Amino acid sequence: MTINEHLTTFAGLPIVEVDDEREPADPAAVAWRIDMEDFEADVPEFEAALEKVLERAGPGGPAALVVGEWGSAYDSEFPAELLMRDVTRFSALRALFIGEMTYEQCEISWINHNDLTPLLEAFPQLERLWVRGSQGLELKPGHYPGLRELVLQSGGLPASVIRAVSACDLPGLEHLELWLGVAAYGGDARADDLATILGGRSLPALRHLGLCNAEIADEVAAAVAAAPVVARLDRLDLSLGALGDAGAEALLAGQPLTHLATLDLHHHFMSAEMAQRVVDELPGVAVDVSDQQKEERWGRYTVCAE
Repeated sequence: MTINEHLTTFAGLPIVEVDDEREPADPAAVAWRIDMEDFEADVPEFEAALEKVLERAGPGGPAALVVGEWGSAYDSEFPAELLMRDVTRFSALRALFIGEMTYEQCEISWINHNDLTPLLEAFPQLERLWVRGSQGLELKPGHYPGLRELVLQSGGLPASVIRAVSACDLPGLEHLELWLGVAAYGGDARADDLATILGGRSLPALRHLGLCNAEIADEVAAAVAAAPVVARLDRLDLSLGALGDAGAEALLAGQPLTHLATLDLHHHFMSAEMAQRVVDELPGVAVDVSDQQKEERWGRYTVCAE
């Protein structure tokens, strides 16, 4: 399974294509989207599209920016330097999504990135950062007090990136979503690599935790079942992965989960009986056990890998 649709909203704002000539009522109240039609567009073409965003968004630039294909994303990293050299022109930027592509544009595990640290340091006012793809992705531990939401979507998230997130000072982070992926595409993390996150002390404001698209979903569920951070979450998301009866049993046998507003387990390999048991034992919790999968002869699979 793959990502086959684009978002229509981001950061609570409707997404408007920069090449859509219709003028929004309020240019500052939309998320502007750049997506190069030519998969092999060069840097000057992307630079021109970025300039068009700045022209249309008004003073301070866009409040939210969504970047799809920037040109040969399968072979070249996101040109973050084009944003960083014009920091003053992006003073209004609060939300950024890098790599919002469908599989027809670029498979998730082919999308190239680099070190996110300079970008986060250049935009301390950034509140939301979403990144799709993890080829070459790096992050150095740092102090990012403005960040409220961090989403890393991948077919295989390196343990080194998870450990770097764990080591960051993120006092205001409310929403953390990590797509762990599969070992064959770089997802080499084990539950132990999540220990600091699950401990919760480094993320005092966290209310939404997503450990999604995980080949090791049963192992993750067992770790989550005893994780201190869970007691103060509103939403727990273990969807899109290979969760089976063993993982679900561990969740139910662990700490109470009835305080949650939502528990998202959709796309799973639980038996019908176990899925119903999860729902029945968590009254008052919005439990999503939709999209039941059937284990194939080669095993279970996540929503996104390649």
